[in-house]
Amino acid sequence: MFGLFKRLSRRKLAQQPLPEAWLPHLERRVPFFRDLEGPLRERFLTDLKVFAWEKDFVGAGGQAIDDEVRVVVSAAAVRLVLHLDLSYYNRLSEIVVYPEAFRHPGEETWILGEAHTWGTVVLAWKSVVLGLANQEDAHDTAAHEFAHVLDRAGGAFDGTPELRARAHYRPWAQVMTRHYLALRRGAGRARKVLRQYGATNEAEFFAVATEAFFEKHEQMRKQSPDLFAVLERFYRRRPAIEG
Repeated sequence: MFGLFKRLSRRKLAQQPLPEAWLPHLERRVPFFRDLEGPLRERFLTDLKVFAWEKDFVGAGGQAIDDEVRVVVSAAAVRLVLHLDLSYYNRLSEIVVYPEAFRHPGEETWILGEAHTWGTVVLAWKSVVLGLANQEDAHDTAAHEFAHVLDRAGGAFDGTPELRARAHYRPWAQVMTRHYLALRRGAGRARKVLRQYGATNEAEFFAVATEAFFEKHEQMRKQSPDLFAVLERFYRRRPAIEG
């Protein structure tokens, strides 16, 4: 019953017209949007509407939630599932946005973003904007945190999202584990395209690998073709061609 209600709600949102005021935000802040054409662009805009209107956006630390914030953050999320399905974000209900890096009370570490098991993603707006503006450094806070949400859709933060077929899990585990362990050792070709933060644990490796897949796709394809292949099969896309 819940699934049926969700589908009907999304269908209704998808039928609503896209606010014209949203397009300038996409043109200004989302470089990959300019490369989307035809049916792919239409699908992106449809999913964008649904995501932006379905999720609760909450400002924190003085950050206001306006159309720009809602649209740009939603674009970053939809980019990952453009060839998958919005159902990967079913467990995500709330996105909290700070103006810049934030700290938890009593802690000294500054945080750019985090994803929680209970369905909340927290982002620093400044980091989101900078991450999208530079599409070649493989450092994209929004992509990183939304990759964690996809990971959680598979059951846990363990570096393995829900894959399309049972037969895909074994090669996924073999390839991801091999490159993760190599990165921890400071070895392997993947270290040339992956940030060292990916060596923290398997979940962070998947999130960091996702950043690199979308922003250093050609380098990853050449340096680590097996890693590129399993990510391409999961995301169902060639980012160099489709933005």
